[in-house]
Amino acid sequence: MQTASTGTQTVDHIFRALADPTRRDVLERLSKSPASVSELAAPFEMALPSFLQHLRILEDSGLVRSHKTGRVRTYQLAPKRLKLAEDWLSRQRSLWERRLDQLDTYLMALKEKS
Repeated sequence: MQTASTGTQTVDHIFRALADPTRRDVLERLSKSPASVSELAAPFEMALPSFLQHLRILEDSGLVRSHKTGRVRTYQLAPKRLKLAEDWLSRQRSLWERRLDQLDTYLMALKEKS
């Protein structure tokens, strides 16, 4: 069972991974189909070790998984982890919508009094 602290740490890892534009681009690419490291790295102008760090962060956060066949490592999207971030954002949206509705009600009541 996942504790609140563990759940928060998981979401924190996911958002840290999503904070970087290179990693978001990789996720977008993987949403189309699995790809090898060389296919993923091709559009980026960076050294392979630097790019591999991005892949490691994505894999450690659980957003992607990889498997190796011979000498080729292939990555694929792990969408269940994205659902955790989506659920967190949905809860925040609901919270703020309620708060804004309460503020609107309060401001309307103030306006009617004056």
